[in-house]
Amino acid sequence: MLTKAATMVNDDKPRLLVVDDAPDILEALQRKLTARGYVVFTSPGASEAIKLLGETPVDIVITDMKMPRVSGLELIRYVRENLPDTEVMTITGYASVPDAVEAVKTGAEEYLAKPFTDAELFAAVGRTLEKLHGRRITELVLSPGEFSRYGLVGESKVMHKVFQDVENAAATSATVLVTGESGTGKELVARAIHYAGARAAAPFVPVNCGAVPQELLESELFGHVKGAFTGARETRAGFFQTADGGTIFLDEIAETTLSMQVKLLRVLHDKEIYMVGSRRPHKADVRVVAASNKDLLHLVNKGAFRDDLYYRLAVITIDIPPLRERGDDILLLTNIFVKKYAEELGKKVPRLSDKVVQVFREYNWPGNVRELENVIHRLVAMTDVEVIDVTDLPSLMRHRTVREANLTRPLEEVEIEYIENVLASVGGNKTEAARILGINRKTLAKKLQEGEKKSQE
Repeated sequence: MLTKAATMVNDDKPRLLVVDDAPDILEALQRKLTARGYVVFTSPGASEAIKLLGETPVDIVITDMKMPRVSGLELIRYVRENLPDTEVMTITGYASVPDAVEAVKTGAEEYLAKPFTDAELFAAVGRTLEKLHGRRITELVLSPGEFSRYGLVGESKVMHKVFQDVENAAATSATVLVTGESGTGKELVARAIHYAGARAAAPFVPVNCGAVPQELLESELFGHVKGAFTGARETRAGFFQTADGGTIFLDEIAETTLSMQVKLLRVLHDKEIYMVGSRRPHKADVRVVAASNKDLLHLVNKGAFRDDLYYRLAVITIDIPPLRERGDDILLLTNIFVKKYAEELGKKVPRLSDKVVQVFREYNWPGNVRELENVIHRLVAMTDVEVIDVTDLPSLMRHRTVREANLTRPLEEVEIEYIENVLASVGGNKTEAARILGINRKTLAKKLQEGEKKSQE
């Protein structure tokens, strides 16, 4: 369950402050957002909003740009300089590209031009809350063991299922098959089963079956007697003898040959092993946990894996979800890895920009937790900045295409929004924006004029 340190990222109802000098707009936005489940405060001007913000914590400030006395831009600047845990959205009836650029440069997360639909409003609020939520998770100060069980980190629903499976498996002596993509933490799950069970005081012996040449695997697993083969100058115990009373973890079990699978099946059935070169069996008081990143049933159907061994191994099956399906666990792990490697390297803990957090959320992570840890290690080791930005990421991640949630908008609208975002990201530098977009300055100026004209229609 979530600890006290995480309550700040799990408030049931986000708190919004709407600032506009038009009473009818204030009333309409309060009504719509309240019906959506948010706690909504209102203010008729920036000065009053600043006073309220000094007394009431708020997640998002939604402010009009054009207001008398103190402008929305000044309010954005105040929030950015004084309330780092609050996000800002702007709304305006006088939309223009320069205004949008200035608002984003000052610190606004979203820029909505009136009139906007309810769907556009709710989508913008949702995106802003997601960014705030992500930043809060990555900036949590975690105590040792926070969000961790058996050395596994996670608060997602799918990981709670894994934790429950581990507890159930640890309470038995049955053979366990752990499945999942490479880098998901299958060995961690195997260790968790061992150390949470009755054999915790005995050895845990991991063996990567794919890393040992198959002609040597039998000797490595079961040991050999002196003279059993050329080079066997002495009797040597194998991994099964080393794991006596404990657990042996057979990783990449799919890489074993069919003849080796027959021998493993005999061990599971008879609880005995035969050292290479010996006819005398030895009792094997060992629990077997196996793992594979391949679909063993598919291999069984192809004749590449024995069905009888599969069913012996899969008495209990635990499937580890890929990182891309674990939601905010990505950010929890990021938090832990950043602090871990900053401490190891004697560096100040850097902060991840909101854009990096967004990329981490949306990236596919084919290498799963192992890839995430390697990326963080590289970032911390190779940068000396307070804030890690997208430009610091590996090129594969840096040039990825951000998913577009709303696929019902016309191309012309999406194009001008993308141009505005690129322009805002480079501080209004049209030469740099044109270079990124792959067009010349004249074409950029023309598209900006067309976008401004359309927004005024």
